[in-house]
Amino acid sequence: MDPRIDMLLQMLDQAFDRAAWHGTNLRGSIRGLSLHEALWRPSTGRHNIWEIVLHTAYWKFCVRRHLAGDRSLKFPRPGSDWPALPSPRDEKAWKRDVALLGSEHKALRQVLSDFPPARLTGRPPRLKWRYEQYIYGAVSHDLYHAGQIQLIKRLVRTK
Repeated sequence: MDPRIDMLLQMLDQAFDRAAWHGTNLRGSIRGLSLHEALWRPSTGRHNIWEIVLHTAYWKFCVRRHLAGDRSLKFPRPGSDWPALPSPRDEKAWKRDVALLGSEHKALRQVLSDFPPARLTGRPPRLKWRYEQYIYGAVSHDLYHAGQIQLIKRLVRTK
């Protein structure tokens, strides 16, 4: 495997579900959460953990779509950026959306592992950033939201 692709895959995995020096990754931040914790809001108008899970799944999908160059791909849930929570909001639906996050990560990994290394510095048509920047962005996005979730967990557990 090309060393650039390998490094990007390692970064993507460390931010999502592999051990890394920086601490808790995105998957680790949601491990063992109760339905109550996933739905709790720090205050009116702020996102809850469940919404963050769907948001991060959506952006993994978007990066995958850019890399694949296939605008016909559709996110499996209605909406974009911050998809609405399903109804009913029960344990089964929560687990389904956690699984969606995992499957979007796996699909992004697959597209990246098959991506031609020579194209990493190119840009998707009509978009601003290079392909490699979208991958770096996905890594940063996972880590940002992992930290946000860790903070929300601490807040809800002190209530």
